Amino acid sequence: MLKHRPAVAAALLWTAGYALACWTQWSWLSLYTSLFLALAAAAVWLLRAPGRSVVCGILLIGIAAGYYANYDRGNQTALPIATRMSEQQEAIDYETAGLIVSTVDVDGDKAAFTIRSDREGEGGEAIAVTVRLLTKEEQEQARTWRRGDAVSLSGLIQRPGEARNFDGFDYRAYLRLKHIHWQLNVKGVEQIQVGGSRSWNWYTVLRWNDQFRETLGGGIERIFPADQAGFMKSMLVGVRSDMDPLQFQQFSQLGLSHILAVSGLHVGIFLACLLWLMRRLGFTREAYLLTAMAMMPIYIVVTGAAPSIVRAGLMAMIALYAAYRHALKDGLNTVLIVGFGMLVWDPYYIHDVSFQLSFLVTIGLIIGVPAVNRLLPIRSAAWKNAVSIALVAQLVSFPVSIYYFNQFSLLSLAANFFLVPVFSLVSMPGGTASLILGLIYAPVGKAAAWLIARVNDLVFAVVDVSSRWDVFQTIWPSPGIGWIASYYASLTAVGWLLLAIKDRRTENDRPMLTPAARSNPISGLASGAAGRTAPAVGLTLSILSLLVLLGFAYKPDLLRDFGGEVDFIDVGQGDSILITTPLSRSVILIDGGGTVSFRKPGDEWKQRKDPYEVGRKLLVPLLKKRGIQRIDYLIVTHQDTDHIGGLQAVIEQIPVGRLLFNGTFKPGPGAEKLFQTALDKQVRLVKAHAGDTLQPDGATLLHILAPAPPEDHAGLRLEKNQNGESVVIYMEMSGTRWLFTGDMDQASENDVLTRLEAVNAAGGTTTTLPTIDVLKVAHHGSKTSTGVLWLDAWKPRMAVISAGVHNSYGHPNPLVLGRLEERNVSILRTDKHGEVQMKVKGGNIRLRTKLTDSTGR
Repeated sequence: MLKHRPAVAAALLWTAGYALACWTQWSWLSLYTSLFLALAAAAVWLLRAPGRSVVCGILLIGIAAGYYANYDRGNQTALPIATRMSEQQEAIDYETAGLIVSTVDVDGDKAAFTIRSDREGEGGEAIAVTVRLLTKEEQEQARTWRRGDAVSLSGLIQRPGEARNFDGFDYRAYLRLKHIHWQLNVKGVEQIQVGGSRSWNWYTVLRWNDQFRETLGGGIERIFPADQAGFMKSMLVGVRSDMDPLQFQQFSQLGLSHILAVSGLHVGIFLACLLWLMRRLGFTREAYLLTAMAMMPIYIVVTGAAPSIVRAGLMAMIALYAAYRHALKDGLNTVLIVGFGMLVWDPYYIHDVSFQLSFLVTIGLIIGVPAVNRLLPIRSAAWKNAVSIALVAQLVSFPVSIYYFNQFSLLSLAANFFLVPVFSLVSMPGGTASLILGLIYAPVGKAAAWLIARVNDLVFAVVDVSSRWDVFQTIWPSPGIGWIASYYASLTAVGWLLLAIKDRRTENDRPMLTPAARSNPISGLASGAAGRTAPAVGLTLSILSLLVLLGFAYKPDLLRDFGGEVDFIDVGQGDSILITTPLSRSVILIDGGGTVSFRKPGDEWKQRKDPYEVGRKLLVPLLKKRGIQRIDYLIVTHQDTDHIGGLQAVIEQIPVGRLLFNGTFKPGPGAEKLFQTALDKQVRLVKAHAGDTLQPDGATLLHILAPAPPEDHAGLRLEKNQNGESVVIYMEMSGTRWLFTGDMDQASENDVLTRLEAVNAAGGTTTTLPTIDVLKVAHHGSKTSTGVLWLDAWKPRMAVISAGVHNSYGHPNPLVLGRLEERNVSILRTDKHGEVQMKVKGGNIRLRTKLTDSTGR
């Protein structure tokens, strides 16, 4: 196939070259390498050397690798500050000026935008700016800023934050792909001077486009109900900022998030409606094709110009031009020519998930739908096409979806099959018509929007109910590139062999014998049997290999001995500890961090549309990335926000077996909602008190040391001050010993030591406490905890302190650090080291940290 499609071969080889450059990071790859290899390829081709196609293909991979490496190497900061700011310096005062080159996102007490510096010596570098707004008046002022405005500003400049957890989101790498290397944090609008646009330029055009999109968004808000405006803006004009996070999560869980991001589906609907309208208005064929071509760039820009919409729009323009010239070409050639052009224009497109999914699904549909149509025993062409498109799209997108999003709903195929047509035929075209009518005459637009809203309500209800069926939600760890390649190879083999068997059966159904069969019927029967057997055996092996691949991807550690693992996750100013036992692979999660928010009356304007929530934004994605499909024991040491805030998202999205807590209740919406959700999910609630034990497997035993059992075991005791009621756990795992302390104070420490002494005395022994390998320092290193008696009793070898970077409490306290250092305890801190991972095997602990290289015993 590739021999007759050179454009397809070139695009695939070029992509392979980019992948090679990303994987190898060879320093000798450069533009000079590409030029040298290009000359070599030209020589091989012109000299008609043997195997020149293969040789030139290999050289093309090298050319692409050199091109990507040169592009990536040139992505460096030009700010002079880089030469005088060491990696240890986190932020310094900085002043600059330039143009606002992005939309200005004002959300609560924060305004964010990107500027391009125009100061001499700064190379026109892009800088991400975040402004902390101090008053509601400043918020209103920030809403007047626009793309293209000239600004001068001063604040603290720093490098973007890197990933602080293994497998975590790397904001620094994300911004680098946008050619942004610095963040400027500004406090208050007094540090900013904003002027109008200096002169006409490209940003002026984009400014007009921003204003047009705002007009469209405002029109949607006026005609649609408030609870649907964000959804319709996302679907019609690509504005996602007002989308309800819970609703977006529900669509994502069902594999319907592509409805909310403008993509090829939306381009197809837009073109279909546009062409239908122009035909009805009497446009000639040439006129409506040329008009549609002219409208596509406008549609691309108005809807946000994401990679998926650029791909679909460019393909549509090429197809429209080919139709205009009566020269429709191969769709596979078209899509890969577009992809090749986009990758040459911006090599970083290869890292964009929307680019990857858009092209993979499009290529899969072009190749796979005709094949699946031949296999499906459905007579209706319309139904056959609908089933084929839904099935192929699901199969092709599956590996990329689980790689990035780590979830897959078993209802996804049905949801796409039944709900996408509703959006395609009703919501999007009807919403667009309502918007146009509303801009002309609002009452008519509202009437039309009311009808669309009723259809949307029905769909939302179906999505809401379906997304709550946890039994259909599956969680997958991110697979490797080798697994993804093997999946596509096995899937291709299954499809090819099914077609081969179908063709063989069709051939055998023919009534007439060939001359060879008539002359030797025995031989004909034997060869026919062999011909039928080989594809059948191959198909069986291919299906088995596909099933094995799926099983290995879902449970990659079934056949491997990882030992036990204890991960101290960096959740900022809070605690979260993930324990995986060595034998049963049981999962224990102790606490889940949480964002503490202080709001005074009158500060409602500071509330953000989608505030950062550590469970939903950090902890749950991290757990899913690691393939945590079930939490066997969720331990809530106590109910302060910085320990339970993130658990709400965890318990909503990941199945939990048991929830262990201290037997008290802290009045407040956080704890109340968490426990109510647990009850709704039928999670077993267990009070944990001193003397209780928990044994997940034969190599792991947890002893509860605190809190003390209450005198009255009935009901829950209200307790506002939770620190002294923290669940304290002594764990033995494969010959190692651990102590997890929550936020216990020194009084609680002394109580635990007193009880342990009493237990020993009652048993007639004076046995000292065992030496602890790892101590989780209580209360983030506060001076109220980790007293001298506590340390001398347990004699820890290593201590882990979970605290937020630059936290306002001053944790960890120097007194606590001094006590640990005096006893030669190795100190690990999440604010300094990021996540701390400890692997346990054979009585040994192997240590690694995210931000520094560390070794352990």
